[in-house]
Amino acid sequence: MGGKKKNNRNRNSNSSSLNKLRSLSITNILKSLGPGVITGASDDDPSGIATYSQAGAKFGLGMLWMTLFLLPMMIVIQEMCARIGLLSGNGLAALIKKKYSAKIVYPMSSLLLIANTINIGADLGAMSASIKIIFPQIPFVVTSLLFSAIIIASEIFIPYDKYVKVLKYLVLSLFAYVITAIIVGGNLSQIFFATIVPKISFSSDYAVMFVAVIGTTISPYLLFWQTSEEAEEDVTKHKIKEIGKGKPKVSPREIMLMKEDIGIGMFLSQVIMGGIIITSAGSLHVAGITDIQTADQAASSLEPLVKSFPNSGQISKLIFAFGIIGTALLAIPVLAASSAFALSDTFGWKEGLEKKFTQAKSFYLIIVVSTLLGTWISFSNISPIKALILTAVINAVVTIPILFLIMRLANDKKILHNKTNSHFSNIIGWITFAIMTISVIVMFLTFSNL
Repeated sequence: MGGKKKNNRNRNSNSSSLNKLRSLSITNILKSLGPGVITGASDDDPSGIATYSQAGAKFGLGMLWMTLFLLPMMIVIQEMCARIGLLSGNGLAALIKKKYSAKIVYPMSSLLLIANTINIGADLGAMSASIKIIFPQIPFVVTSLLFSAIIIASEIFIPYDKYVKVLKYLVLSLFAYVITAIIVGGNLSQIFFATIVPKISFSSDYAVMFVAVIGTTISPYLLFWQTSEEAEEDVTKHKIKEIGKGKPKVSPREIMLMKEDIGIGMFLSQVIMGGIIITSAGSLHVAGITDIQTADQAASSLEPLVKSFPNSGQISKLIFAFGIIGTALLAIPVLAASSAFALSDTFGWKEGLEKKFTQAKSFYLIIVVSTLLGTWISFSNISPIKALILTAVINAVVTIPILFLIMRLANDKKILHNKTNSHFSNIIGWITFAIMTISVIVMFLTFSNL
């Protein structure tokens, strides 16, 4: 009898161990994550891919240190936004309007809309350019309009809970760069020291790229998205009527899970950033290609991944196109939705991706209009790669005033009570604000002196 009990205990122990192993699978990890991992993946959108690729091509491993340098800043800033949304049940624009005045929130929402629309246009242009390198016979206009229609229809007609699941799985398309980085990485000690030791160059090119890297990593649309998505999840979890209609009772466990979600999402984002820089440094920079002009050149950085296969150039283009399309399908809805959340908060419209079109018409019309305006911008004659880097610089400029207001909100006891910023969060937050402000000023001064 005792032997049977012992065997049962062993079976239960083995079963428990198997369940734990299953729970650690990629699928289950992705299922357990929320807005944080979507934010992290959206951070590596086509603008991020182009900016990091250009940084690697132009400076080799010279800007790899920024992956580690920016990680604590990303975690702290996104955690602030998540905490504000989670505990207040409001989006950023609504809180700024309540706390300060409409005179502040109107220009801020306008700046966000302009930056996001330009970003959407650049991302759509990159998607169409990536298709064109595989199927050159398909007109650019056709692919841009097709992608716009798919994105608009997805956001309007696919239920929010299912849509989020799709967004999470699109994260996996980015790991082609991490694998390629392992292949072309080269000297591990060189990569290690390039990661921990800053290498700064006092030139206009470096100043622009520094601002672009910060701007594409800490972007305004991610700040609004994170806050509103945490508030929207409150609507589902706590059965609140809608965003901004009541303060949720948030448990300590929910706050802990939110922080874990943010930490994992931002860490994965920076791993991919590092992979892109190492990939372009090891394949483009060493080959003498220091200025990426076309999607073809950007795609060639992935050739080491498939060099043992026939037609490796074509395969690398396919992988590049898949990565660009996957991340753009992830980022463009986030860009459009963040604009819609901000304007809905500003004007008091009903909002939320969990609502049907008929329940939040103004909210969804902003998504439609901003996506269509982005489509029109994508038809410009600007090189898609240059347009993506330009949007990163614009994002850096727009983020500065928004970040200042986030720091004020995150320290407001009337909004967050005893869950305001820690001393560590305040130090990192204000350092981030100072670095972004100074770097943008230096960039403009550098150009004015040329």
